[in-house]
Amino acid sequence: MDKQHRKAIIAGNWKMNKTPKEAAALIDQLIPAVKDAGCEVVICVPFVDLAVALEKTKGTNIRVGAENVHFEAAGAFTGEVSAPMLAEMGVEYVVVGHSERRQYFAETDETVNKRARAAVAAGLKPIICVGESLAQREQGVTEELVRLQVKIALGGMTADDLKNVVIAYEPIWAIGTGRTATAEQAQEVCAAIRKVVGELYGADAALALTVQYGGSMNAGNAAELVAKPDVDGGLIGGASLKADQFAVIVDAAGKG
Repeated sequence: MDKQHRKAIIAGNWKMNKTPKEAAALIDQLIPAVKDAGCEVVICVPFVDLAVALEKTKGTNIRVGAENVHFEAAGAFTGEVSAPMLAEMGVEYVVVGHSERRQYFAETDETVNKRARAAVAAGLKPIICVGESLAQREQGVTEELVRLQVKIALGGMTADDLKNVVIAYEPIWAIGTGRTATAEQAQEVCAAIRKVVGELYGADAALALTVQYGGSMNAGNAAELVAKPDVDGGLIGGASLKADQFAVIVDAAGKG
């Protein structure tokens, strides 16, 4: 596959870290560190940090994303935030179906689909996360599971909708564990994701889709991972909280 047909995206997922004041300080460090990026740079921050992130990144090459979104536009859903709310703020991206949401907050493939569709309908770009547990990898069902997750996540979406969708392969066994899929493992699953998208939407749509790797990508292993033909950047956890490390990953993706 030719990477010239799609853009590499490095998206930082801050998770439940950084107060607004701390977020402002980190963004001040990030702006000069990634200003010459050869890829798209996104920071997905806690809801309370969105306002300061949007203000701080005005006029820069850093895009802002949220870490979750509800599937209804409004209603009696205490504690939730809707896609129209995020869109009106100026948020561009949103993480959907992260393994921590699935593991700790009862997200299902079906609710991931509903959230992703709500995001697209509101003009947001969902980063849809898929991936297997260690037990599932050891059982040899990684590809079947990821294909199923992708099919359900994209249910009801058109090829035109897909132009604003990113899929992130994040093996659950590599999230926050320090363990990382080898570049070959990441390539194998990212290629499988692109294959099933091709089956659903055609070769052109598959060729244009950005498929990230997420799972302990860091400054030390980013270059090898993003060099693979079907790995178009990464969804970065811990390393996104350190401007110098994040900048190294961004640089690697720009060259990959």
